[in-house]
Amino acid sequence: QVQLVESGGGLVQAGGSLRLSCTASGRIFVINAMGWYRQAPGKQRELVATITGGITNYADSVKGRFTISRDNAKNMVYLQMNSLKPEDTAVYYCNAGVLTAPDLRLYDAWGRGTQVSVSS
Repeated sequence: QVQLVESGGGLVQAGGSLRLSCTASGRIFVINAMGWYRQAPGKQRELVATITGGITNYADSVKGRFTISRDNAKNMVYLQMNSLKPEDTAVYYCNAGVLTAPDLRLYDAWGRGTQVSVSS
């Protein structure tokens, strides 16, 4: 149906930066909301940031440090992460609410995740 592929994760020192990218492909008619979630070891998956149209939403823990953006023409969403902290270490997942073609059904798509590790 719809595939999401993340890239850009890696190992960085505290205070460093990383930029995550996510590309959507498949039976896409239109993409509504896109977002990033993360899951640290032993913890539940949590919202990091979402973008719907031009409206963005951030978890309190990342406000002022992370910026979400999207390129609708390329079906891509990005997450610029600055001033990274060890507690940002997690697997980061891309998510998209997609209206599929040609059946116009709403599909909740998830990527497989990319590891972000921040050392102290």
